[in-house]
Amino acid sequence: MLKRYLTVRPEGETEIEIKRSRFISYVKRVETPEEAVTFIQGIKKKHWDATHNCSAYIVGEHDQHQKMDDDGEPSGTAGKPILEVIKKKGLKDTAIVVTRYFGGVKLGAGGLIRAYGKSASAGVRATGVVERVLTRGHHFAFDYTHWGKVENELNAHGYQILNVEYLDRVTVTVGEEEGKEEPLTNLMINLTSGQVEWTPGDLAYIERLQEAEDDIDLEEDE
Repeated sequence: MLKRYLTVRPEGETEIEIKRSRFISYVKRVETPEEAVTFIQGIKKKHWDATHNCSAYIVGEHDQHQKMDDDGEPSGTAGKPILEVIKKKGLKDTAIVVTRYFGGVKLGAGGLIRAYGKSASAGVRATGVVERVLTRGHHFAFDYTHWGKVENELNAHGYQILNVEYLDRVTVTVGEEEGKEEPLTNLMINLTSGQVEWTPGDLAYIERLQEAEDDIDLEEDE
């Protein structure tokens, strides 16, 4: 399992107009090639009357599954720029479909490359990018007298409190990236004067929303 990687939020879409053509971008997080194909086929069925439904996806821990489709546009002018947006943004497990309704103005090869790249980039921007970080939940049990200080210090140090249980003792679950738990456990020992019981929990991915980046403008290959 990767310790951290970038992908898109579960699903999103947006629409832009370029020289009277409508470009509708659909973006989805997918975990298998089959899921990507099902998503693409669903958009094609939804927009059966569109001029083109061009697509690309990257799936797998090592980006081992990649595919692009120009869907009738000149070779290399649609699927490839969509795929390049996914690559240049460093995204994994991502599928994009750009649906085009032709508006009467031909764009030329370079114009198509830029249009599909801009549409795919706008779709990713509208959907949102997240960093998935492999995190272990650490359970700490201690007396109530320490809770106020513990809560303040955990927040001050930027730790993510996943859960709090109030029974005979306080049990707080704190998420920390795998392999970086030592500073956390040392902090808890110091805050409770060693009167703490620590139990490592399960591994899971925690998602952190990333700041939106500028759209990628692709140029025609020379």
